[in-house]
Amino acid sequence: MKSFYLVLTIIGLVLPYFFFLSFVAESGLNGGLLLRELFGTKISTSFVTDLLISGLVFLGYVRAEATRLRIPYWGLYVLAMLIIGLSFAFPLFLYVRETRMQR
Repeated sequence: MKSFYLVLTIIGLVLPYFFFLSFVAESGLNGGLLLRELFGTKISTSFVTDLLISGLVFLGYVRAEATRLRIPYWGLYVLAMLIIGLSFAFPLFLYVRETRMQR
């Protein structure tokens, strides 16, 4: 599973940033346009809402599991989620968790 999590971590970094950087190249760092497009349709709002709820679940899970397994610096995974995204931070944490559990 560790290899699987590592591959997903890389994919979770590359794919979202590809689309984000494509948006920035086309529109610049236009926060208003970004928000309008994020919440522009009911289906996109559905995805954003799902992602926000999943992020909250991740916060609780990371804190509990990091405490239970004594994984240091659990706040870095939260920071990774906020800066890069959940699709990067979650598989990264699972990779580190698997490594910790194998010891």
